[in-house]
Amino acid sequence: MLNLNSRDDNSNRNSLQDPVSLNVGGEIYTTTLGTLTHCRDSMLGAMFTGQIPVLRDSRGNVFIDRDGKVFRYILNYLRSSSLDLPDGFSELSLLRREADFFQIRPLLEEINQYEVKMPLSLRGGPLGAMIMVKVDSKVRVLHFNLRHGPENYELRTCSVRAFTVDLFCTWTAFLALLCEHFSYRTSQGLASPHPCYPRQNRLKLEWVPRPEDLPQEQYDKQRYRGLTVSNPAEVNQSDDIINRHWSPCEITDMQGFMEELLKVSLAEGFKIDLVTPDPAEVLYCTSLRLVKC
Repeated sequence: MLNLNSRDDNSNRNSLQDPVSLNVGGEIYTTTLGTLTHCRDSMLGAMFTGQIPVLRDSRGNVFIDRDGKVFRYILNYLRSSSLDLPDGFSELSLLRREADFFQIRPLLEEINQYEVKMPLSLRGGPLGAMIMVKVDSKVRVLHFNLRHGPENYELRTCSVRAFTVDLFCTWTAFLALLCEHFSYRTSQGLASPHPCYPRQNRLKLEWVPRPEDLPQEQYDKQRYRGLTVSNPAEVNQSDDIINRHWSPCEITDMQGFMEELLKVSLAEGFKIDLVTPDPAEVLYCTSLRLVKC
């Protein structure tokens, strides 16, 4: 049997031998020293190679005062070097915290990779996460020359409406989802918005829909940009192959933006908490607060 304790270690008078019984937060596990020391530079590796003294309960089990239920996934990872989680697993943040406590760096990397591949709607997100939105629009009068031919210009006047959305969210992953949902339409094509630096909890959107009486050339000259959202336009299915075409849909007013924002946020578990000025007219509000519950 393995005995990884030094004879000179006075803090661990009772030798550690296979099999090892653990009491983790009231949950009893039985495993081997080889499994527990799989990651030698982790806290468990240090505990079960005699570098850190261990505590035992009244029945002789090694006692660890951590979350007992989620420890099963940590133990299984040490056994197989593979992160195996059930479908719909909703305690990823807790598992990450426990893996960080035990300093199992390969497992932390696996958790990060798992989360990247995981749809946002399944990540759960922190309860109490908050979205605060302030919106504004202003009419600008634009004067420009319309060219009809050589040395033949006509002075034109056109009104454009500029929209601004200032959005703050405590859940940065949700902001990333919004940046995927909305796109700017520019003269170079579609471009994704980005959260504001340095903390990336804030997203500011500014766009100007092009009115019909403003030529595209003049619109591009002013460096205006539109805001679009990608919606599936049509689905063709043949021989078990599905071809989905995505069509960017223009956001031409603030009500259209609010509809899209509510569609995404409500699907992620947010609820409307405060609407200003009129709670009955959420699409026409100037400020909005949503809370995840």
